[in-house]
This record gives sequence, C-alpha cells and structure tokens, in this order.
Amino acid sequence: MEIDIVRAQNNTEASPIYGVTIPDGYRRWELIAPALEGDPLNELRAVVGNTVAMDAYRNSTLPFPDGSVLVNLAWKRMQSAEFEPASVPGAATTVQVMVKDSKKYASSGGWGFGRFINGKPVDEAQHETCFACHEARVQGHDYVFTRYAP
Repeated sequence: MEIDIVRAQNNTEASPIYGVTIPDGYRRWELIAPALEGDPLNELRAVVGNTVAMDAYRNSTLPFPDGSVLVNLAWKRMQSAEFEPASVPGAATTVQVMVKDSKKYASSGGWGFGRFINGKPVDEAQHETCFACHEARVQGHDYVFTRYAP
C-alpha cells in the first residue's frame, strides 16, 4: 500500500509537518484496543488499525511495517443515563492518526502524525509535540503506545 494513497483517498486537510490526513473508511477498521484517559482529558478512546497494522499486531511484528496506519478516536467520557455504573462516549474530541513510512518519516522514528478536531488538523505547535511524546515513552515499542487487546 502506498502511503500517498491514504492521503489521496480522502478530502480532509493534511496535518502540518507530516502531511497526514484522516484515512477514508477508518471507522470500518478492526479494533486494536480501547482505553480510558484519566484527568485532565477524561476521555474514552478506541484505536483501530488497517490490515497492515493488524497483521503486525497479531504476529507481534516490531517494528511495524511500512503502510501500517493507526487511528485513535477519542470522546469525552460521560456517565450513562441508562446504566449509572457505565461510562459512555460523549462529545467527540479528536481523531489522531499515525502512518508508518520509514523513509518519508525517518526523522520521527518512521511515523507521520496527524491530530484532527472536527476533521481539521490542529496547529503546527501541537504537531511538534507528537513525536517527542512517543519517543520519550514508547521508543522500545516502535513509538506506539497501544498494545493489542485480543
């Protein structure tokens, strides 16, 4: 899979620095894992992956192969009106995208990043923090936070 196909197949704007866009059809991709982000964000999150990424997860392949794409969906966490002990998604907050292309993104561990609010990329200053955060915390897992929840 060519990385540029991901960009060409959708109509969203590209992220600054990396040129990453929200991939078409990502809501039909397989779930890698859910997550609960505590305060101050207080979000429910779900990370999905394309076929290349899912194969890498299932086979415990590190580093992830080029063509892997991960999408992190996030919502404000709210209490369920129907079942009080449950937390459910509230308002959507961000869609975050990681695209593996070891040549194109060599200076950021092989990954390109995109963070979007309401389908629009956030500013360059926010994108400047992406790789630094991943590098500081998950360098030993090919800069990816999410572990597969089988």
